[in-house]
Amino acid sequence: MFQPKKKRPRIRRTMSGLIALTLLSSLVFPSVAGAESTEPSEVQFANVTVQAGQTVHVPVTLKQSYSQVSAYNMQIDYDTSALEVVRITPKSVNTISTSPEETGVGDFQYVINNEEGWVRIIWVDFNAGERLVLDEQQLFDIEVKAKSNATPGTKQLTVEQSDSEHWHFTNVEHNSAAQLSGGTITITAANSGGDNSGSTPTPNPGNSSGGGGGSVSPTSPVVTPVPSTPAVTKGVDIYVNGQKQEQSARATTSTVNNQVTTTVHVDNDKVINQIGSGLRTLLLPITGTGKGAVVGELNGKLVKTMEGSNAEVVIQTDSGTYTLPANQIQVDQIHNQFGGTTPLEDITIQIAIAPSATSKQTAIQAAADKLENTTVIAAPIDFEVKAIWNGQQVNVDRFNSYVERTITLPEGVDGSKITTGVVLQPDGSLLHVPTKVIKGNLQDSAIINSLTNSTYALIYHPATFSDVSSHWSRDDVQDLASRLIVQGTAENVFAPDRSITRAEFTAVLLRGLGLHSPRSTEAASFTDVKTGSWYEDEVQTAVSYGLISGYADDSFRPNSEISRAEALTIVSRAMKLVGLAQADASETTSLLSTYSDSATVQAWAAEPVASAIKQELVQGADGKLMTDADISRAQSAAIVKRLLAKAGLI
Repeated sequence: MFQPKKKRPRIRRTMSGLIALTLLSSLVFPSVAGAESTEPSEVQFANVTVQAGQTVHVPVTLKQSYSQVSAYNMQIDYDTSALEVVRITPKSVNTISTSPEETGVGDFQYVINNEEGWVRIIWVDFNAGERLVLDEQQLFDIEVKAKSNATPGTKQLTVEQSDSEHWHFTNVEHNSAAQLSGGTITITAANSGGDNSGSTPTPNPGNSSGGGGGSVSPTSPVVTPVPSTPAVTKGVDIYVNGQKQEQSARATTSTVNNQVTTTVHVDNDKVINQIGSGLRTLLLPITGTGKGAVVGELNGKLVKTMEGSNAEVVIQTDSGTYTLPANQIQVDQIHNQFGGTTPLEDITIQIAIAPSATSKQTAIQAAADKLENTTVIAAPIDFEVKAIWNGQQVNVDRFNSYVERTITLPEGVDGSKITTGVVLQPDGSLLHVPTKVIKGNLQDSAIINSLTNSTYALIYHPATFSDVSSHWSRDDVQDLASRLIVQGTAENVFAPDRSITRAEFTAVLLRGLGLHSPRSTEAASFTDVKTGSWYEDEVQTAVSYGLISGYADDSFRPNSEISRAEALTIVSRAMKLVGLAQADASETTSLLSTYSDSATVQAWAAEPVASAIKQELVQGADGKLMTDADISRAQSAAIVKRLLAKAGLI
């Protein structure tokens, strides 16, 4: 059986002992110990911006290494007059983290000392080379808070790289030199850019809650409502790559239909001239608006420039944050819909975060009331992107890759009471979108990743089943049930060991990924998928995303039990969608060879199965893969949960 991985027993060691272990970890690879590196590894701390009194995440990434890393330790120092570290979260594959307050020790350890201003972090591969760190892999995340009395300016996260107890990396082939870049934290005033109370009135188009991939909606006429209060405009600061750009935007505030809106109009040419081709992040921080709507406004020329630099625009508000890669706006498609001859600088791109209308809030509450044991946590929020030119409007509501938005919970709202984020469907139902909750000192937040724009709400929907209470799959099944991804077969019954059909497995995977409608209108044609069947839409959606294909006789066999090989083939296609690396041809042979029944894996399933092994979505049982056996409901839940967790979506 594909049983979930068991936690390794934690071994009690001291921090100093682990430091010594990192310094001597080349002994794990005696055949190459002592070899010298020709080039140093490159480690990058992100440069970030944070407002006084708020927290920010600083990703720490191994950008380049000429051999896989087997151990590292570092001590990061910071200015305690302005900063404090809230949390350290490991991101490397399959780490078990501990802090000094926890019993025992895992692969990854950390100590935070906010009195003296340092963090000590240590990681060692205890598995003799099985869980090495690769290029372009995030090592860990530092959650940093700017103190409420912090003076605006820049602070630096530093490491004494000349001291091996403060900075040391061990690679498989050598004790590697490593060089560090980044770590600048720009602190802005608590009211930066936003003691305004509104914005220019903007149209409020409908939004899509289906899954999507790289599409913009047809043009429609712009209807501009009349503000009920005079607009107020003032200059504001924005941030390019973490550096303040003074007076490079203006904020306009107005009220329409009792909705206060703040629109930030970026000085596009000024920003383009300042950034050249080196833009990575354009941050528009607008706070002090409370529950008001916030709109960031750029033109098509700036978006196109950002697209060429693989840059992203970030709208940061009291209620949430929207992080949108410029290439997901698809400005060329928009340009074509406006005729293709319009100057890009004449096209206005608006990115909005706004509280949902009362009618939507009522509909979401009604949908929650229909679900058993469900509570709506905090008010729902709309995230929208639209392009406007010459009285016409194009809604950008579907993306080619997952786009992140964060909902900040009001003070006093406990993030542990959130089981998932949901979107409201046209039929009035609520469906899961990939969501993870981040704990904060003052306010918790929920990070939602989706391929669409929509109205998002957060719910608490705890779920239990009597027949999994002592089953190995209990945590996986009940977590996915609380997210509305899996359902029971009867009241309080899940039937974990029952086989799952092809249609059922497809539906569970789609719900987990948050794909609720086809990405295209092209119809899938299977001889045995009946019109009006419960799985018709699921099959259509899965085909549109390239997750399923069917058999040579044009059948899908929706009610047939699905084998492990077939299920992992579908999952491997989903891995591409969520950005997980698959096994290449050379890896496939070595990954499969460790199992005694590898010869029974059919050729068409070899790479998908190897990819699932590579990402540790499955590990087999008793040294066997048993790819031709049926997969159970419990195993399906476990694999889907691991996929989402590995991709960082939950």
